[in-house]
Amino acid sequence: MSMERRCPAAHPQDPTPCDGPPAVTVLDTVGDGADGCEHHGARILASLDGGRVFALPDAPEGAAIRVFKAADTIRPFCWFDGPRSEPSQLSRAETRARHQH
Repeated sequence: MSMERRCPAAHPQDPTPCDGPPAVTVLDTVGDGADGCEHHGARILASLDGGRVFALPDAPEGAAIRVFKAADTIRPFCWFDGPRSEPSQLSRAETRARHQH
């Protein structure tokens, strides 16, 4: 998939290319969603509170789990530069680590 035609889950301001064809559907808390490659699925899932991910019927085995695990370590809206210190700006994994100390 080229930069000209990226998956629907790719945020318009996210400059990264797709890593393959759409493999997952990412849904927000009200059920709105988008199909995406694993890369953009993880990046958009990381930016949603209460988001969910489901594998598409023809997805490689384990696609949804890979996206879910990757999203845990990605900071929300990771395509924006700048300092990140507020809990809402950190990955879920970083937030958990801060609360374990």
